[in-house]
Amino acid sequence: MGDLDAFRAETREWLEENCPESMRLPMKSEDEAVWGGRDAVYANPDSKAWLDRMGAQGWTTPTWPAEYGGGGLSKEEARVLAEELRRIQARPALTSFGISMLGPVLLEYGTEEQKQEHIPKIVRGEIRWCQGYSEPGSGSDLASLQTKAELDGDEYLVNGSKIWTSYADQADWIFCLVRTERDASKHDGISFLLFDMALPGVTISPIKLISGSSPFCQTFFTDVRVPAQNLIGKRGGGWTIAKALLQHERSMIAGMGSGIGSGGGRARSMPDIAKDYVGRDGGSDGDRIGDPTIRDRVAQQELDALCFALTTRRSLDSAKAGQGPGHGASMFKLYGTELNKRRCELMMSILGADALGWEGEGFNDYELATTRQWLRSKGNSIEGGTSEVQLNVIAKRVLGLPD
Repeated sequence: MGDLDAFRAETREWLEENCPESMRLPMKSEDEAVWGGRDAVYANPDSKAWLDRMGAQGWTTPTWPAEYGGGGLSKEEARVLAEELRRIQARPALTSFGISMLGPVLLEYGTEEQKQEHIPKIVRGEIRWCQGYSEPGSGSDLASLQTKAELDGDEYLVNGSKIWTSYADQADWIFCLVRTERDASKHDGISFLLFDMALPGVTISPIKLISGSSPFCQTFFTDVRVPAQNLIGKRGGGWTIAKALLQHERSMIAGMGSGIGSGGGRARSMPDIAKDYVGRDGGSDGDRIGDPTIRDRVAQQELDALCFALTTRRSLDSAKAGQGPGHGASMFKLYGTELNKRRCELMMSILGADALGWEGEGFNDYELATTRQWLRSKGNSIEGGTSEVQLNVIAKRVLGLPD
């Protein structure tokens, strides 16, 4: 038996012993997703057990260095682990901006002390992070941000505000872009700072979205005192880190279209749902979707999603090999968000009038969730850099087209 075969056998045995049966079922709502954090509430006690077991193995971040709590796996071993998790249709043990965005740049730019302080807590889901990038007047032109951090002894005094800070009202810490050099060019005067959201002077105001939920927030900073040791990288050199993090964020958002990390469990397929709502060709015993137009659209969507998932996984393998997501992340983000929007539009067509509910009797939970997901998907082409920004990045950085 080869080394990988032995690892697969050991992994399969460990998962069978440690993954609770309820963690192999589809989530009924977004509330069942595990984000961790100091004040985490678990809808299912098995979720906490699954997180603790995977965190102890370092398998929430399988390729991160073992000295910081990660799994220390090779890319080949990580692929085997991912395959075995998919085989039992396991839910993600942890959903985390710390894993998908902050951790990779900490590994690259953080000091040894910063890595030892923050990365093990990210791996175990002990701290929930949010992102402080956009401001009311600085969205696509992020480098024009005005939140300032002035050095006062061994602390930075932070004043300003951020907007679209996802889940800030539930986060423990924030990774934040601040202006430390008032006289420098707008790109050169930015620094990357970490701080606790429980510090005095931090105020959070949730923003209600068209979907009815409030994951986005506006966050205000008034004379927030942050230890200077929480600066990541060089003072005034935060724009480089910010761009690297955005590449990881765009890869994460692209996953919404590919289905990577989207929930696990034995969820019903789109073809099966379509058969229930639009009927079957040949009656109740038919094995094809009754409406030929819907059947064609579903087949195309399934093919597009499969091809995109395979392409994205290939890119992830390159990232795990140390190449990082690169500017190709903009291609994945652009295509993935458009794919997810098309999927939501198709689900609305499949459900028809049953997708027109908002609350109350006459609609089941799945139908109501589909409506809200469709509304939420409209923001996919804005968050993490608009589709227009991605097209510019692809033109300049990937295709090398002239300005």
